[in-house]
Amino acid sequence: MFKNVTIYRIAPGWAATLETMEAALDTARFVPCGATQDKSVGWVEPRGEAHGPLAESVAGQRILKLMIESKAVPGSVVREKADEEAEHIEATTGRKPGKKQMKELREDALLSLLPQAFPRRMSVWVWIDLTNGLLVTDASSQGKLDELVTALVNVFNDLSLTLLQTAVTPQTAMTSWLSAPVSDEDEGGAPGGFSVERECELKSGDEEKSVVKFTRHNLATDEVRKHITEGKLPTRLAMSWEGRIGFVLTESMQLKKLAFLEGVFDDRAADDESGFDTDVALSTGELNKLIPELIEALGGEIVPGMAMPDAPAATPTAAPTKPKQEAVTAVGDDEDPPF
Repeated sequence: MFKNVTIYRIAPGWAATLETMEAALDTARFVPCGATQDKSVGWVEPRGEAHGPLAESVAGQRILKLMIESKAVPGSVVREKADEEAEHIEATTGRKPGKKQMKELREDALLSLLPQAFPRRMSVWVWIDLTNGLLVTDASSQGKLDELVTALVNVFNDLSLTLLQTAVTPQTAMTSWLSAPVSDEDEGGAPGGFSVERECELKSGDEEKSVVKFTRHNLATDEVRKHITEGKLPTRLAMSWEGRIGFVLTESMQLKKLAFLEGVFDDRAADDESGFDTDVALSTGELNKLIPELIEALGGEIVPGMAMPDAPAATPTAAPTKPKQEAVTAVGDDEDPPF
């Protein structure tokens, strides 16, 4: 269900009932794109059952699903059709279309081509934890996040969301963990139940913007620490938690490549034919343990409007220099594992 995780804090005071949610979501139920429509966004049944509820409640957690359908026509095809029409106008009237008319011709060309375009659908899962005041989504890009937040506030007018913020930025924390002494190699410098795994991405902040990627590589080495000393900072770091969840932490505090490890779903209920209830209960239950520990590992949460607490200092690094190397160095492969 969740391959990525982005966490939002729900402003205090919002506590919609399941019935209220259902009624609100029903006003924006998903409808496929019309013939000349390039995008349609709406809510669908999380279980995939036609005419089922749009808001599900499993183990006290609310689950929603947003559907985004889009149709695209290659720009070159639109321009070609518009140019053909422009040539026809010039041949019949002796007048070459100006900029304004060419824009209209391109718009007309797009409208005429859209009915022939194949639609593409993408879904976004939403988990609302009212007890802890969190909204979690698996949206994988900023574009999807923007679509989701817009869709949410359109149906829940009194809902206010802010991205979860911590006292220590993920980048500062990742720098500290990767800079841990060799004696801490087994733990990789990570706190508590977290472990540093074998994948990371480092980027420099200088003009060269050089990037180094390590995949399936021991990160507790002088090679990695040298890159950090030279001024490169981690933007992605593969980690695991308690041997139960694997993920890649990003500098923007997203969890990518989320994978529940062997044994987590061994307790799947035999009478849950679709697996939906079990998947929701187990995945949200595990994440409800991981998220507070991750927040603690990053110095605690910063609540909007409150003074920022003093953050623990990261391991000092030298001022950025310009290393003599290629712009991008790749070590190993970088592929998303199946969820």
